[in-house]
Amino acid sequence: MSWEEGIVMRDVTNAGIALGDRIGREAASHTDLEEALEASRYVSHPYATHPREWPPLVEISETWELPPVLIERYNAAGGEGTALCGIFPEIRRAWASVDNSLFLWRFDRWDGQCPEFNVEEQAICAVGLCKSKPGIFIEAIQYLLILATPLELILVGVCSSGGADGTDPYSEVSLQLLPEYTIPSDGVTMTWITCTEKGRIFLAGRDGHIYELLYTTGSGWHKRCRKVCVTAGLGTVISRWVVPNVFKFAAVDPIVEMVFDNERQILYARTEEMKVQVFVLLSNGDGPLKKVTEERNLINQRDAHYGARQSTTQRASARPGKPSIVCISPLSTVESKWLHLVAVLSDGRRMYLSTSSSNGNTGSVGGLGGFEASHYKPSCLKVVTSRPSPPLGVSGGLSFGNISLSARSPSEDLSLKVESAYYSTGTLVLSDSSSPTVSSLLIVSKDSSTQSSSSGALGTSVRSSRALRESVSSLPIEGRMLSVADVLPPPDTAATVQSLYSELEFCRIENSGESSEKISGKLWARSDLAIQHILPRRKVVVFSTMGLMEVVFNRPVDILRRLFESSSPRSVLEDFFNRFGAGEAAAMCLMLAGRIVDSENITSNAVAEKAAESFEDPRLVGVPQLEGSSGLSNTRTASGGFSMGQVVQEAEPVFSGAHEGLCLCSSRLLYPVWELPVMIKKGGLGSSADVQSESGVIVCRLSFGAMQILENKLRSLEKFLRSRRDQRRGLYGCVAGLGDWTGSILYGTHPESGVGDRSLMRNLFGSYSRNVDSNGSGTATKRQRLPYSPAELAAMEVRAMECIRQLLLRSSEALYLLQLLSQHHLTRLIQGFDASFQQSLVQLTFHQLVCSEEGDRIATRLISVLMENYTGPDGRGTVDDISARLREGCPSYFKESDYKFFLAVECLERAAVTSDIEERVNLAREAFNFLSKVPESADLQTVCKRFEDLRFYEAVVRLPLEKAQALDPTGDAMNDQVDPAVREHALAKREQCYEIIISALRSLKGEASHREFGSPASRKRYTCQIVQLGVQSPDRLFHEYLYRAMINLSLEDELLEYGGPDLVPFLQSAGRQTIQEVRAFSGVSAATSQSGQLGGAIQSNQAKYFDLLARYYVSKRQHVLAAHVLLRLAERRSNNAGDAPTLEQRFQYLSNAVLQAKNASANDGLRGSNQTFDSGLLDLLEGKLAVLRFQIKIKEELEAIASRLECSQGMSDSAPDDDGMTEDTTYAKAAREKARELSLDLKSITELYNEYAVPFELWEVCLEMLYFANYSGDSDSSIVRETWARLIDQAISCGGIAEACSVLKRVGSHMYPGDGAVLPLDTLCIHLEKAALERLNSGVESVGDEDVARALLAACKGSTEPVINTYDQLLSSGAILPSPSLRLRLLRSVLAVLREWAMSTFAQRMNTSVTGASLIMGSYSLEQTAAINQGARDKIANAANRYMTEVRRLALPQSQTEPVYQAPAPKTRNRLPPCSFLSSADPNLVIEGARIRPPRKLGQAGNRGIAGADLPSLDSANRAAGSAPLSPSLPAWEIEPASASATATGILVLGLPVESRWNAGNPRAARVPEMFRLEREKIRKRL
Repeated sequence: MSWEEGIVMRDVTNAGIALGDRIGREAASHTDLEEALEASRYVSHPYATHPREWPPLVEISETWELPPVLIERYNAAGGEGTALCGIFPEIRRAWASVDNSLFLWRFDRWDGQCPEFNVEEQAICAVGLCKSKPGIFIEAIQYLLILATPLELILVGVCSSGGADGTDPYSEVSLQLLPEYTIPSDGVTMTWITCTEKGRIFLAGRDGHIYELLYTTGSGWHKRCRKVCVTAGLGTVISRWVVPNVFKFAAVDPIVEMVFDNERQILYARTEEMKVQVFVLLSNGDGPLKKVTEERNLINQRDAHYGARQSTTQRASARPGKPSIVCISPLSTVESKWLHLVAVLSDGRRMYLSTSSSNGNTGSVGGLGGFEASHYKPSCLKVVTSRPSPPLGVSGGLSFGNISLSARSPSEDLSLKVESAYYSTGTLVLSDSSSPTVSSLLIVSKDSSTQSSSSGALGTSVRSSRALRESVSSLPIEGRMLSVADVLPPPDTAATVQSLYSELEFCRIENSGESSEKISGKLWARSDLAIQHILPRRKVVVFSTMGLMEVVFNRPVDILRRLFESSSPRSVLEDFFNRFGAGEAAAMCLMLAGRIVDSENITSNAVAEKAAESFEDPRLVGVPQLEGSSGLSNTRTASGGFSMGQVVQEAEPVFSGAHEGLCLCSSRLLYPVWELPVMIKKGGLGSSADVQSESGVIVCRLSFGAMQILENKLRSLEKFLRSRRDQRRGLYGCVAGLGDWTGSILYGTHPESGVGDRSLMRNLFGSYSRNVDSNGSGTATKRQRLPYSPAELAAMEVRAMECIRQLLLRSSEALYLLQLLSQHHLTRLIQGFDASFQQSLVQLTFHQLVCSEEGDRIATRLISVLMENYTGPDGRGTVDDISARLREGCPSYFKESDYKFFLAVECLERAAVTSDIEERVNLAREAFNFLSKVPESADLQTVCKRFEDLRFYEAVVRLPLEKAQALDPTGDAMNDQVDPAVREHALAKREQCYEIIISALRSLKGEASHREFGSPASRKRYTCQIVQLGVQSPDRLFHEYLYRAMINLSLEDELLEYGGPDLVPFLQSAGRQTIQEVRAFSGVSAATSQSGQLGGAIQSNQAKYFDLLARYYVSKRQHVLAAHVLLRLAERRSNNAGDAPTLEQRFQYLSNAVLQAKNASANDGLRGSNQTFDSGLLDLLEGKLAVLRFQIKIKEELEAIASRLECSQGMSDSAPDDDGMTEDTTYAKAAREKARELSLDLKSITELYNEYAVPFELWEVCLEMLYFANYSGDSDSSIVRETWARLIDQAISCGGIAEACSVLKRVGSHMYPGDGAVLPLDTLCIHLEKAALERLNSGVESVGDEDVARALLAACKGSTEPVINTYDQLLSSGAILPSPSLRLRLLRSVLAVLREWAMSTFAQRMNTSVTGASLIMGSYSLEQTAAINQGARDKIANAANRYMTEVRRLALPQSQTEPVYQAPAPKTRNRLPPCSFLSSADPNLVIEGARIRPPRKLGQAGNRGIAGADLPSLDSANRAAGSAPLSPSLPAWEIEPASASATATGILVLGLPVESRWNAGNPRAARVPEMFRLEREKIRKRL
């Protein structure tokens, strides 16, 4: 970074912190006069002397003789007439009266004019001047001159006008007689006239009373002018008219002096007998005058504090008896908030009085504790403290109280004899007549040098540092001093000072009504060091018997300038630096070198150069060192003071006096504005400066002139610093000579430098403490390792000074901006702002405007509204008209980027009003190009809305993205390694930019506004344009922000269509569970492990992302990945029951997953994978789907149980105290609770069996799960047999044998053939047969002979051999069938099975069902049926014969056995011959050129484990193979052509549907879903 670069806000902020601390200390250093006087009691020398080698502190600048006409008139009266004189500083006039003539003339310069005003014959006895009340006289009469004679009181109008150049508003003064405002004095001779700043006139009479002269416009019988006695009661008024004066023997104590305190509205009166009266004007100066108190013995009330402390005993003994009060003067609130009046005695002492009953200052430091003079009410008058008289012999060289008596004889009185005195704002002027030879003026004023160096005095305490020390100067005078007055500052200077300082707490003057000249003059009560940059030299005019003279008080900077002008020896200059301190002296050098001091004469180049050299002279200002080094005392502090007894533990850099002086000078310049608001509300219900007032208009707090003057001073100081930097002067030269490395120290841009490693840039203005290599108890012989080299210390100081220079430049630019806003009518510019922003304006301090981001933001908005004043529809110019001034005056607030921004705004304004579409697009493109160069400075919220209105969505998308990148160039928002707070802040800034784009999408969607964007097609086109532009951006964070917003706006279709390559990772991470790379599954175990990896708790707001992910995979034909996502959705868990998906939703997810797995093709693997699809995934999904069906079924069963029990309980009228009812209630609640558990998540088949099905006796589901899992946990299948037994018993208890047979048919058919263990036919057969026999014999139920046998056949899906084998096994065991009746029943059943076997044998040969065979063969006997197949006939015949034989052998009545072995009668129907053509040698049937074959046999399912994953069913396997599901009862036939030219069609054989697997032209079998039903006779004929 080069030195020529502009302002760095980090440097400005650091400098602002330092100067803010300095300004706070400056405010705290202001000492109330009461504290200073109290501290003075404990010091031995309250007065100081001025060095003789220096220019005088006080000197006479001009003397004027009295006007000749006045002298001539006085001489004509022979010296015996009545003569009075005085000074009116308000109109720059001195006055004198001789008898009845009044003379006025300029006291500051003689212009040859001395107008005379005469009254009638009576001599003038009192003269006064007051402001004219508004609305009574013409505007030209600004003041009223009050003339009192023994007979009349006369008002004269005073008109003033400026000269030709307009610089002097009091160049011409004329008197205008007001005849109607002359009233008689009623025989009272007035001795004094005083006036208030509100135009009220009070007159003191020789009768001891105070009168008020009232004047109005007058109407009717009211007089225009009248006199009212405000101190006398009714009795006094009556006695004045009734009792002649000859009978009034009481002594009269006339009033000889009256003064009025305009701040506190208190009137003080002094009488000849030294009584002091206190009056207060009620109602804040507008009410009547009320007497508060009267004190007669003020001198005796408290003896002088220093009366017994004088060092010269002769002087004390020679003092005359009782001194008198020479004058009284009110104290302004700038001097003291707790002392109100000072009385000067004839011996030179001063008494300080208070009208408050409280004991002194109870406020905060410096008297800033919320004192309000306008609301103060006096209650008493008491002496608080006194000040000793100044020493004599000043002209002989006073030195700290030692009196030079060379000009006096030993017999002379050594005490002062004060004839007259004058006190104003800390300055006392005494006319001393103690010397018989010559009169002198003693002038007492504050000693500024002691204030700057008091903190450096060794051994002094805080109290002594606050003690009041004054300098005493003596001036010879011819004649006697008659009157003294301050020369008020010029009006323009006074207006500037009032604007700057009126709101400061220490000098706030509320409702005093005083002129700006008087208000600004009160600042002289502060130290000259604090105000010499803004106020001119103080001047007073002394009116003596010999003429007038102007006395000038030289400020410290004036003395330094005189030293430079006179080329004083270096020792004198060093003495000046030592007396004031290096920092204060360097600050004064800066004022002279930068020409910022307020002076009558322009600072010469020679003086400025010498001041600059002294500012850079290390022998005068020192060099930066470490605290405790040899160059500095180890008690030196960073502020230049000392701290005795402090243990130095750390070595801290102490900058030179040059840096201290720069801080002092800068802080004093910015002190009046730094912590105060830049804008206020005026015209509201509160005061003009009431920031909180809700009404009123907002204006700049400072006047235009004040801001301009302050700006010029700041720029002058900054210009001087920049010139010294550019010239490499002083430390700048030392630092610049060290090369780039030191430059990096200076600007903190080289992190690898040694200083950077030590974090020197942390706070350049704070404590640069570094640990030294020594402990606290180190000895003097142990050398310390210095943490900084001299070069580093110099670089640090230069760096700090450079930061302050940037702060000065930034502050001057802020003032320039405020001036520009004021010129353009700030109130009108901001009237469109909302209330919150206006409140921010009135709360914005100058410090915030200069140093804070909030201030920069507000300034940018103010500049925007200013630019709109030029570029808006009603604008009065172009951007170039105002931007040139902004770039020149405040480039840090209006940068080149801002210029381009407003050029773009101008283009947008033109585009908005043009009707040419092409021109509109070109203008929008031009504006976009401007903004693309400066994205970080654009107010995108407003600008993008304009682009949106123009339908230029390219700018709407790209500008916010460019600004986001500019705001976070290092990508902290995406860096997990940075501090979380930094990352969050960067992310928040980016999201503000992103939201602008989303707002445009929201507008197009129609959710944020109701604006029309054209047809739905155009809306969709704009939306797609925004999405496509956003996806093209490399900003990953924006992609995520965009995707989320689109999902929330229900733009899923557009998202899936136009989403970028990072859409899949986003959808995966949005569910907080990244899906790992899916690989091909080789078996069930791999699928299981992958499924477990994808599991986890997913909330409903996250599930939508996985839904979209599945949709995305489906749209991209990535079916395997889609199936896995759907599987995870089906298995997702939730911590909240209300957030969990229902079982139906899970079933839908799994069904869709199965569908996607079936649709997976050979290349549906991962990207770049050549592996084919593995059916293990399909088996996994179908198995989980089957388990879910069990879960749904169990849940439904449990809900049915609970509902049934609850319903039965509700229908019962009995009380619920029965044990059975209680058990039912508990059972229903348990069922309901278990059903709720099943609805939360998926359960394994083991959990379903053990925790739900078995406890609630759901035996049918248990059997289905055992069969599904191919359970083989025990060798004898005892669990399966027991479960079947419980199921059968449960069915019998519910519906008898019929229900049990129905359950057997329904359940058994699903489990056959299996491995035989899941369907124990022997157990089922014997269990049912026994139950049937028992129920039949008992008459409970009528059970047919063949019911159980047919149920077993149906369970075996019509297969007779397993049933026959089961019966044969049971019949062979005599132990199992001990009962003949039971044996007979089994024989009946087995014979029925044999009959069915015969039918099935024929049906199998004909490839039809048993029902079809019965249609053909009719009803046959066993013998006839067995004849169909010789092999089967033999088996059936043998079995039938054997079982018939057993029937005959049964020891039962013939009536029971005969119906069994007798063959049934054949039915009368046609019989078919044996089907020899269906022999095994010819398995195919050829019909009309087509060969008919039996259907293909399907493979059996594999084994299953009870805890493992389920396997696909038969139908599922068929579907996977690409064929339709086949029913066992409806076998599909295959028809192939017998020759190449043959055709085939579907044939309905024996009434059964047949599917052809061949079409013409296709050599392979194909499905033909055609069905034909032929009549039975045609079938028989063909066969």
